[in-house]
Amino acid sequence: MTIAIKNLALIILTVLLISINGLAQETNQPNGGKAAMDNKTSLGAEIDLMTPVWIIGSYDKAGKANMMTAAWVGVCCSKPPCVTISLRKATYTYHNIMEQKAFTVNIPSRNYIKEADYFGVVSGKDVDKLAATGLTAIKGEKVDAPYLKEFPINIECKLVNTLEVGLHTMFVGEIMDVKVDKTVGTKEALLNMLIFDAKNRNYYGLGENVGKAFSIGKEITNSQTNKIK
Repeated sequence: MTIAIKNLALIILTVLLISINGLAQETNQPNGGKAAMDNKTSLGAEIDLMTPVWIIGSYDKAGKANMMTAAWVGVCCSKPPCVTISLRKATYTYHNIMEQKAFTVNIPSRNYIKEADYFGVVSGKDVDKLAATGLTAIKGEKVDAPYLKEFPINIECKLVNTLEVGLHTMFVGEIMDVKVDKTVGTKEALLNMLIFDAKNRNYYGLGENVGKAFSIGKEITNSQTNKIK
């Protein structure tokens, strides 16, 4: 558990890079107060974000393992470490989680893009997804939910809260364990993860490292200090 939590920032937060498509351009107008101008385009209440690709694992009443691709996901707390997923009540997974009070988050690499997409286009009510893909479900050690052997990152969660939000129900899961392949800490493995463009329905890989967190921003602090001097 301790090792898993220490790896959380490196693994999960890197995978959970959320970027906005470039639909608006910045202006060269000077920044400051009411005089500042902006020529961004308003999109209204439209979802146009890239999201991580998460595969949610659960058991039904009969103990059948199921996997579902979810897009509305994220880290929501650090102490205790928690993640959130939002599902429609019509999904098979919704009822499984309500029944078992547990789920897993399985993060695929690009090597399994076909399987990840398949998990999101068919229902476990109608087919055995694991039999169709040939992937291996392993019973979680900490919670009553299955994880995928072949995927590089697996997160075991117990359900701690639910919230009704319009069409979706938000499930908050406390992380009980994080399992990772030994290669996940490498740059090559991290860049092999997937993100999803919900509007255009495309998958992308992660990009290059462009800066050190909690460090690169200090360049602004240093420049302001030099101005004072």
